Amino acid sequence: MKSIGRYFILIGSLFRNRERFSVYLKLILDEAVAIGIDSIFIVVIVSTFIGAVTAVQTAFNLVSPFVPLYIIGTIVRDMTILELAPTITCIVLAGKVGSNIAGELGTMRITEQVDALEVMGINSASYLILPKIIAAIITFPLLVIIAAFLSIYGGYLAGIMTGILTEKQYIYGIRYEFHSFNITFAMIKSLAFAFLISSISAYQGYFTKGGALEVGKSSTQAVTNSCIAVLCADYLLAQLLL
Repeated sequence: MKSIGRYFILIGSLFRNRERFSVYLKLILDEAVAIGIDSIFIVVIVSTFIGAVTAVQTAFNLVSPFVPLYIIGTIVRDMTILELAPTITCIVLAGKVGSNIAGELGTMRITEQVDALEVMGINSASYLILPKIIAAIITFPLLVIIAAFLSIYGGYLAGIMTGILTEKQYIYGIRYEFHSFNITFAMIKSLAFAFLISSISAYQGYFTKGGALEVGKSSTQAVTNSCIAVLCADYLLAQLLL
C-alpha cells in the first residue's frame, strides 16, 4: 500500500509547477523517437511471426470438413486485433521501453542529477517523467496499428505460401462479420497500457536508492510490475468494454 500511495503521489506531482510547454515539446519528440521509432524493428519481427504461427496452428486444428477454410482468416483477424497486437506488443515493449526508462531514471538518481534539478528549482518528476508518459501514449497506439497490420499480413503469407488456403479465402475471412468496435477496443487498450508501462517504469527508476546494482534491480522490477499491470488491465478492460 505504501508503494501504491507513493505512485499516485508521484503521478499527481507531474502536473504541479510544470515548465513551459515549449520546454516539453522537444523532450516529447526525443522520447517519441527513443520509445517509438527505436522499437519498430522488434515490433515488426514479433508481430509478423505471431500472425504466421496463429494461421498455421489454426489450420492444423481445423480437423472438421464442415468448417470453411476462410475461418482461418477470421480467427487471425480477431485474435490479432483483440489480443495479440495490443497485449503481446505492449508486453514486449514493457521489456524494452520499461527497462530503458527505469534504468535511465535510476542512473540519474544515483548520480545525483535528479537532486541537481531540484536545487535549480525544477520539478524533476514533471521534467523527466511527463515527456516519457506523453511520448508513450502517442507512440504505443501507432506501434499497435503496425503490429496488427503485420500480424494479419504474416498470417496471409503463411497461409498462401504453405498452401493452407487461397488468397481469396483469406481475404474473405478477414472481412467476414467484421466489427469496427474491435479497432476502438484495441486503441483503448494500447493507451491504457502505454500509461501503465511508462508511469510504473518511471516510478521504479525515480525512487532508486543505492548504486549500480540497485539500478539493475529497479529495471527488473519495472518490467515485472509493468507486465502484471498490463495483464490485469487487459482483463478489466475486456470485462468493461466487451
